[in-house]
Amino acid sequence: MNNILVASEVTKHFGAHTALNKVSLEIPKNCIYGLLGPNGAGKTTLIRIINQIIFPDDGAIFFDGQALKGDHISLIGYLPEERGLYKSMKVGEQALYLAQLKGLHKHEAKKRLKYWFERLDIGDWWNKKVQELSKGMAQKIQFIVTVLHQPKLLIFDEPFSGFDPINANIIKEEILQLKANGTSIIFSTHRMESVEELCDHIALIHQSEKILDGKLSDIKKQYKNNNFEVGMAIDQADDLLQELTTNFEIREAQFDANEKQLNFKIQLPTNDTRQLLDFIDGKANVNQLVEIIPSASDIFIQTVQQKDL
Repeated sequence: MNNILVASEVTKHFGAHTALNKVSLEIPKNCIYGLLGPNGAGKTTLIRIINQIIFPDDGAIFFDGQALKGDHISLIGYLPEERGLYKSMKVGEQALYLAQLKGLHKHEAKKRLKYWFERLDIGDWWNKKVQELSKGMAQKIQFIVTVLHQPKLLIFDEPFSGFDPINANIIKEEILQLKANGTSIIFSTHRMESVEELCDHIALIHQSEKILDGKLSDIKKQYKNNNFEVGMAIDQADDLLQELTTNFEIREAQFDANEKQLNFKIQLPTNDTRQLLDFIDGKANVNQLVEIIPSASDIFIQTVQQKDL
């Protein structure tokens, strides 16, 4: 099987509210899969169904080729957005307890915890109480406990919440290393820059329905709109800019008098830039012509707005 998890027309109601409406997903093995959507879209409901916290009203979930069942939970690691450590317990004592709940024997749990505490440079936290830790420090402990039993599938819901930029980068590198080691990851976040950095595939859920999914690189190509950034060297830009504006759709034009550089964005009728270059030929020297690839944030906003029309 090439997919670690498949959701087939999963539907969930809470009274009169439909949280998920026939949502189908295929999550490939050994990838980072971005599960995206506005607040209230249904993402957390789907994650809870995968973790068997709640159950669908209709549809099915398949894990590694089998219908999802109780013992699969030992093969899944879940870091929820709402954190849940016992504040009065010592860090090491609690981490050891949670590791054993995940099926690790005490000796193996201690060995793995020692490795992770050293890896994240938090060895001196072992005997501290959770209430002494900052939100970010507590988040590190929960990250460790989530990955400790080496599950096949990891689910991270806003994993960088509470982290400063340095520690967020540390956790980002650990997530990439987990993927390199063969782990499959579902990554739910509102931070689109993290989606750009981490995700191979994405799915966008809005108003309880999946409205977009696929490889992020393929989706970016689909959303390209023949937009380019152009920079050209010219002594005086007024006349040429007027000609360009008459013949093309020009945006954000600025002339740098010191550098004698005209910069602008242009949308062409097709992806072929020859018409523009022929028009400029002999009038200015083009030193920059770069296609604008839409960001994950651009795609998110555009797709949700189109759905709302």
